[in-house]
Amino acid sequence: MTKAGSPWAWVPTLYFFEGIPYFLVNVVSVTMFKRLGMDNASLAALTSLLYLPWVIKPLWSPLVDVVRTKRWWILAMQTLLVACFAALAFSLPHTVAGGPVASGGAAPAPVGPFIPALVLFYIGAMLSATHDIAADGFYMLALDSRQQSLFVGIRSTFYRISSVFGQGVIVVVAGLLEERLGTIPKAWSLTLLGSSALLALLSLWHFRFLPHSESPDSRQQSHGNQDQPRSFWAAFGTFFAKPGIGLALAFMLLFRLPEALSVKMLTPFMLDPASAGGLGLSTTQSGLVYGTVGVIALTIGGILGGIFAARVGLRKAMWPMALSLALPCAVYLYMAMAQPSQLWVVYLCVAFDQFGYGFGFTAYMLYLMYFSDGAYKTSHYAICTAFMALSMMVPGFFAGWLQQALGYTGFFVLVMICCLATVAVTAVLAPRIRDSR
Repeated sequence: MTKAGSPWAWVPTLYFFEGIPYFLVNVVSVTMFKRLGMDNASLAALTSLLYLPWVIKPLWSPLVDVVRTKRWWILAMQTLLVACFAALAFSLPHTVAGGPVASGGAAPAPVGPFIPALVLFYIGAMLSATHDIAADGFYMLALDSRQQSLFVGIRSTFYRISSVFGQGVIVVVAGLLEERLGTIPKAWSLTLLGSSALLALLSLWHFRFLPHSESPDSRQQSHGNQDQPRSFWAAFGTFFAKPGIGLALAFMLLFRLPEALSVKMLTPFMLDPASAGGLGLSTTQSGLVYGTVGVIALTIGGILGGIFAARVGLRKAMWPMALSLALPCAVYLYMAMAQPSQLWVVYLCVAFDQFGYGFGFTAYMLYLMYFSDGAYKTSHYAICTAFMALSMMVPGFFAGWLQQALGYTGFFVLVMICCLATVAVTAVLAPRIRDSR
């Protein structure tokens, strides 16, 4: 039996919980709104804005430090997230465009009926981002340095499991309910209600097993820093005064441009019928493609990328990783042109792309840590992750309009042209990285 307060009792479940709202908000919402009939332009723009709380969370992260304890913030955010997703289950429109939504919407549905659900998703995004701040802070305060090292792999593993669960299991369940019930809105309402119930069980577990004492000095650390506002502004000032800040920001914003432009359109591409240029997959098939095969390939690529970078150094790894991240996007151009009917071809293409992305994304994360090194390392890394979220939000906002204007084939040609941005920032930045890193 695990004892209350033991890291084994709460680290795995805390990071599994952390991932579920994130993937519901940023990934599952795309599939859901697509199945309910939202057009691609509105879909990409409105769901891209859901990244905003992760962009601006450094602005209110000091509040989590100075008000109450991290445990209080975690439990408060979890309770509110349970309520938020339960409310979402009852907010979905059952009739749009003058009739019931039963087949994903042959014609685009107006955005108006989706506004209550969108508002709740935005609230859920704010709660989830705040929960991330509190959970990461709690991890550092509740565990000593030896325990932090011991459990870093555990937290990462369970976050990845939540990725498979969020992008795969939840979407597959929704697809099976669509087929069984014959009505898409009811299927997704039950899926969201089930997700809320799962989060409620995890939250009750954490009420029991999260330790009450974060560390002997945690309350002092949370409440006693009178220089917190000064440190907050100093962290921002020193970040933007770092040597090479312009090039670093260009890298953060442009290195992943091909993925940032394409990611919001991949699910619509899978779900749209062949007559609209898509692959015509079902909700269940789409969930299996991305939530299982895709996530597994992504994880393996990330692990091998870490091993490769550790052996050769970031500077030497940068070029192979940049090309690995950008060039596999070509598989979507191939599928848009060939529209393969064999499901194994789609699985293979997505696995190849996700493996390459996982391998290449390692360089991006290592560079964020590299650039954050020095005074205010934690704050500077948080600012870097905010720019990381911004790099996904802005291109994604326009992706739907571009796809509707160019069609899927033209859109993926544009994605391949965006690979030049990855190549350009890598060419300028790679020679400046010190091999000692």
